[in-house]
Amino acid sequence: MVQELISLRQIIVEGRYQDALEIVDELEGMSKQAILRNIESFLIRLLIHLIKNQVKNRLTNSWAASISDSIRQIKKLNLKDNKKSHYVNQNQWSEYLEEAFEVAVIEASIEVNDGTYNPIQLEEIINKKEILEQSLCLINLTYQYSTRDLLSAIRDYLLNLPGGKEWLNK
Repeated sequence: MVQELISLRQIIVEGRYQDALEIVDELEGMSKQAILRNIESFLIRLLIHLIKNQVKNRLTNSWAASISDSIRQIKKLNLKDNKKSHYVNQNQWSEYLEEAFEVAVIEASIEVNDGTYNPIQLEEIINKKEILEQSLCLINLTYQYSTRDLLSAIRDYLLNLPGGKEWLNK
């Protein structure tokens, strides 16, 4: 990106504004891709903990914290600088979740039951549809609640997960 900025400066100095706009477009694309990669990493983290929750039929403080933080980070990353639009619109998450799910199963297979299941076995015992629906419900909270109210909404949602009520009453 540094080289692009150096080139952009030179092109502007030379008065080649059309070329400058092309570099600006390229930089915007690079920035968006970086943001989407960060969002994907938090999606994977979210899915891993939802998978663990489903398999173990319980909710730990650590998993709840990871789920909550993943949703908070997705909200922050997804909101564009204008604070009015998003990189991923509310109706576009299915594709992102499907891609992240495949990676999450691989990573979760290492963590669930100390790696007892390989990814294929793990995918056979989990309810993918339910996990994707849970993820989508949690992501939808980012569109419905302010940053200030989001954590409370997530906590309320976590109570409905397997072991959620027991987690709250610890």
